[in-house]
Amino acid sequence: MELAEAKLKFIETWGKLGSEWGINRTMAQVHALLLISPEALTTEDIMETLSISRGNANMTLRDLIGWGLVEKQHKAGERKEYFFADKDAWNIARQVAQERKKRELDPVLKVLNELSTLKGDEKDPDFKTFKTSLAGINKLAGNVNKTLETMIKAEESWFWGSIFKLFK
Repeated sequence: MELAEAKLKFIETWGKLGSEWGINRTMAQVHALLLISPEALTTEDIMETLSISRGNANMTLRDLIGWGLVEKQHKAGERKEYFFADKDAWNIARQVAQERKKRELDPVLKVLNELSTLKGDEKDPDFKTFKTSLAGINKLAGNVNKTLETMIKAEESWFWGSIFKLFK
């Protein structure tokens, strides 16, 4: 397999993986392209390589910047904007975890916290079942939150060392 073919295969696969995780396929493909590019790329470079429209490229780059996965750069004497992605897999994993926590888990935790103040008749089977189920889900969500917080703050070697200790 030649390098050009391998790059296209990686971009395609990263796009499929992203869509499996609930991320827009094009967003994942642009991220993949920037991951494997040694130099920062312009919007035009991205459009040409991935055969996407300017609007799609601009919207996708804005989203990637919002996720903290891509940085905008300027080169002295040039009007074009350049885009660069951090190549460190651990930094990427932490950033994605942080964004998904903020967008998905934090709102659920807020609702669970509000629902935990519900008052009612402890003898009512519906109320009791609801409160018991809610308590279990709240405990699980809290543990997931603590794990994600630890991952986001941790250095890679410490985190994996701690995880592996659990399985010994």
